[in-house]
Amino acid sequence: MAELHDLTPNSGSSRNRKRVGRGPGSGSGKTSGRGQKGQKSRSGGRIRRDFEGGQMPLARRIPKRGFKNFNRVEYQVVNIRDLERCDGDINLESLRQAGLISSLRKPVKILGQGEIDQAFSVTAHKFSHSAQTKIEAAGGSISLITAGVGEAS
Repeated sequence: MAELHDLTPNSGSSRNRKRVGRGPGSGSGKTSGRGQKGQKSRSGGRIRRDFEGGQMPLARRIPKRGFKNFNRVEYQVVNIRDLERCDGDINLESLRQAGLISSLRKPVKILGQGEIDQAFSVTAHKFSHSAQTKIEAAGGSISLITAGVGEAS
C-alpha cells in the first residue's frame, strides 16, 4: 500500500518555482526580469485596474446619477394563491419549508393575487388590503409580526 512519503506528482505536471534575482548565471538576476527603470520595476509599483495612463478614468468622466436608500425594507412577497402549498397554520417557518420564501431574516408581505377556499391562520409582517379581505372572507385569520421589520436587510 502506498504511504504518504511515497507520493510524488506525475512527471511533467509540476515545475520548480522561478527564483529571480539570484545572480547573472541564473538568467534572471540583477533586474530580476523587470527591465530597467519605471513604475513596474519598483517594489509595490502596481498599476490600478482602472488606471488609464493619467487620462481621466471612465468612472470619473461619467456623471453620477440616482440614489440608493440603504434604509429601505425589502419584503419577500407571497401571493395567497400559493398558501395552499403550506400545511396547517402559516408562519415564516412553514413558508420557508414550502419554498415560498428564501430567508427568515427578511420580512414577508402577503399579496392578494389568486383565490383561496380554505380557512388559514396566516402570520406575516405585512398584508395587502386585498389579501387581508380574501383571507378573512374564507374564514381565516391574520396576525402581524411587528418586531424586527425595520432591522431586516
